[in-house]
Amino acid sequence: VQLQAFGGGLVQAGGSLTLSCVASGRTFSRYSMGWFRQAPGKEREFVGAISWSAGSTKYADSVLGRFTISRENTKNTVYLIMNSLKPEDTAVYYCASDRRQYYSGSLYYPEEFDYWGQGTLVTVSS
Repeated sequence: VQLQAFGGGLVQAGGSLTLSCVASGRTFSRYSMGWFRQAPGKEREFVGAISWSAGSTKYADSVLGRFTISRENTKNTVYLIMNSLKPEDTAVYYCASDRRQYYSGSLYYPEEFDYWGQGTLVTVSS
């Protein structure tokens, strides 16, 4: 299974950016997908996740109302749409695939994700 994330870059505070993650190697539509991030000197943190059917999403409080996760199962792609970006959003962003098939709950822990992308850097300037 391979996950390839792209779309990172430099953006000014208040701006927007959309990350994409393309998956291959297993039936994408069966698995929830998540986004995590890791800022310099900090622990990796959960950003949000979307269920296999796109019927439910969950977000960290820090991004709620600013970030949106969507997916296109026909394209094996999940998106992270980031609006109203803040300097504290600066981090390497990772997409990940949940190991649980057809999961529609709201509990997403890093250990439940078995495949990870390589990360894409987002830098928000003040």
